[in-house]
Amino acid sequence: MEKFYSERVELNDLAKAAFMSRFHYVRVFQRVYGLTPRAYLRDLRISKAKTLIRKGLSVTQVCFDIGYESVPTFSSVFKKCTGYTPREYRRLHNSNLE
Repeated sequence: MEKFYSERVELNDLAKAAFMSRFHYVRVFQRVYGLTPRAYLRDLRISKAKTLIRKGLSVTQVCFDIGYESVPTFSSVFKKCTGYTPREYRRLHNSNLE
């Protein structure tokens, strides 16, 4: 997931690569990482988004670069994870730099 986080990651493909059923894969993944594969991927993408936003990329560019297909969906997920919209996060980060 670390390498392909910006692409469409399918649970069936992950399970197949691990030679497990999808249900067993989710159980094992959650036992090892403490998160479901979907939550892990979401957190990974949001972490990458924070980095890109701090570098000054536009919210739209960040959205597509990390694998989301919809800016409103990305903004909603970002806010749920960080407590800030992407634009608020950028403003907060920029004000801390000054």
